[in-house]
Amino acid sequence: MQHPDICIAGGGIIGLSLALELHHRGLRVTVLDRSNPLAEASTAAAGMLSAHDPDNPAPLRSLADFSLSLYPAFLDRLHALSNIRVPFHTHSTLQELPPHITEANILTANELADLLPALVPDDHRFVLLDEHSLDPRELAAALLAAVRATAIDLRPHTPVLSVQSHSNSIAIHTPTGILHAAQFIDCTGAWAATTPSLGIAPKKGQMLAVSLPPSLPLNLVVRTSEIYIVPRTPSSSEQRAIIGATIEDAGFDKTVHPSDIAHLCSLAAALLPPLADAPQLEAWAGLRPATPDGLPFLGALPTQPNHHIATGHYRNGILLAPATSILMAQTITGEPTSLNLSPFSPARFLSLPR
Repeated sequence: MQHPDICIAGGGIIGLSLALELHHRGLRVTVLDRSNPLAEASTAAAGMLSAHDPDNPAPLRSLADFSLSLYPAFLDRLHALSNIRVPFHTHSTLQELPPHITEANILTANELADLLPALVPDDHRFVLLDEHSLDPRELAAALLAAVRATAIDLRPHTPVLSVQSHSNSIAIHTPTGILHAAQFIDCTGAWAATTPSLGIAPKKGQMLAVSLPPSLPLNLVVRTSEIYIVPRTPSSSEQRAIIGATIEDAGFDKTVHPSDIAHLCSLAAALLPPLADAPQLEAWAGLRPATPDGLPFLGALPTQPNHHIATGHYRNGILLAPATSILMAQTITGEPTSLNLSPFSPARFLSLPR
């Protein structure tokens, strides 16, 4: 497909979810990925749908809530296309509250002991959130199978070398030739280097998986400002948990450092002492796409006709994928958007009118 309606750069959770939505609306879509689809941040994540995390910027709340409302239909579409059902692994989270937040529903020591007897809360204040988590690797398998069940033209190992905007089309240069599309969307996450003035930067996160000991049945997420522990609850006898994550300015370096992994383990064991001897199963690092104000970029680039961007989701790419796909599809097809996108406009860092 050398002349698609839409060309998307980036085959991660954001790019492929958007491709499915645009294809569903009858558009011809080509997706270019510099490596293998879903091989970067999309499968490095912990999979928490943490719309109410107190560390999220306040303007993100409406977008996060909207995306949560779309999740059931999003997973149903993936199941219909792929025949792969993506389950939720947990349905609640013990969330530490920062000192400056006053909350009437802080759990007492007795309530915490009933919920999670192994927890050592120390001076942490916890509330119980109604929050789901899923396994991003299971989500990736379903999403990729769903895309491959459609006419979407997915091209791995095809980086975008340059993009040229014209009045009614856009030329996308790749190592194998030039594509001409009506619209181009940059969904390359931390690799969104085509617009350096926006200040997108990779934030490295190291994390690990451990085998849960039989003495620690864990069916909820535990999250503080320093650490999260996310159990995986498959139907098999194996129980594991994801422990993360560092936040580092390390460019595109994804080296895993044993000292950092050991520090994460010590933080987790301080909260849940049975984890002190939990066998480590694997460790890895991912690159979160960060923006200067912690909010994603969703919309058109004012200086480049037919050129859009959907990136900068930082730690919430899994959560925000359904909303991003709907809102960007509405923008591109000229429909009224379900939410006001001005807080997420790329123009906010370009000193241009929105």
